[in-house]
Amino acid sequence: MPRAEDASHILVIRLSAMGDVAMTVPVLRVLTASYPNLKITVLTRGFFEPMFKGIPGVSVYKTDIKGVHSGVIGLGRLAKELRDAGIDIVADLHNVLRSNVLKSVFYMFGIPVKQIDKGRNEKKALTRENNKIFKQLKPTIQRYADVFEALGYPLDLSKHQFPKKEKLSEKIRELVGTEPKKWLGIAPFAQHNSKAYPADLMEEVLEGLSENPKIKVLLFGGGEEETKQLEHWSKKFKNTISIAGKLTLAEELALIANLDAMLSMDSGNGHMAAMFGTPVITIWGVTHPYAGFAPFNQPESNSLLPDLTQYPKIPTSVYGNKYPEAYKNAIRSISPESVLKKIDEVLF
Repeated sequence: MPRAEDASHILVIRLSAMGDVAMTVPVLRVLTASYPNLKITVLTRGFFEPMFKGIPGVSVYKTDIKGVHSGVIGLGRLAKELRDAGIDIVADLHNVLRSNVLKSVFYMFGIPVKQIDKGRNEKKALTRENNKIFKQLKPTIQRYADVFEALGYPLDLSKHQFPKKEKLSEKIRELVGTEPKKWLGIAPFAQHNSKAYPADLMEEVLEGLSENPKIKVLLFGGGEEETKQLEHWSKKFKNTISIAGKLTLAEELALIANLDAMLSMDSGNGHMAAMFGTPVITIWGVTHPYAGFAPFNQPESNSLLPDLTQYPKIPTSVYGNKYPEAYKNAIRSISPESVLKKIDEVLF
């Protein structure tokens, strides 16, 4: 294992999902600031490359999991490509079947690998229905940092420094406008409906915001159905613009970095905003910040939770994919009034 003061080439594996990839960014900023001689290669989807812009010594190796890197043979080919690129050690921040196949090949090449401890048993105890152990677990971002410590590079995440805000392009300014308003991003969707604020309640929030001439609402999302919904809301409510499908990821990130606040579900957009120190308000359904997925460096009070007296089994799962039928609408116990109040607190 290389010594911390030596120059080394570390491969960092985090293939998906968007929020999990975004959470690697603050860790890599601290890593490269603490050990400036390091060379870092991040193995991830090419789409995520803009997230790592501006981090010195960091480059992205784009996977083609559905093409040349598919299957065991493809992963073996990928491991050989990475070995030939000169990697010395591997930080596996994903720890899934694909990365375990890569680990096996790297071991044959004599390349050390350390993997994230996901705390599966703790998370089972937190999410189980009976004899639940309801306590804050280690944040995912600290679990990432622990992998680097195991490799010989201890990190102090309290030393993290956010980058300067990127200057917005003319394209973005034309889309958003130049009026002196507070810019509030809203990302109303999530992978599972149990984590997404219901459309009728979100409309109440948007209606309340549209009445405040000091606020401009920017709607974030992707996919055909989401884009249609956001366009509908942008036409229905004053001071509201849909960003969906109009910017590249790099442009969206620049805009997110310049927001005054982001309202997000327990989803990727909240983590992308947190990457830049943008204040993030999160709405939670059947998941809970205790599982370790709260956005980086955000106050606990910015997490809006369902009525836990009425829904004491929350969190019912880590990702929001499992819940009792009676908990399907737990998120509805978060009132639009409470959301609007928190937005007002954060913005003004």
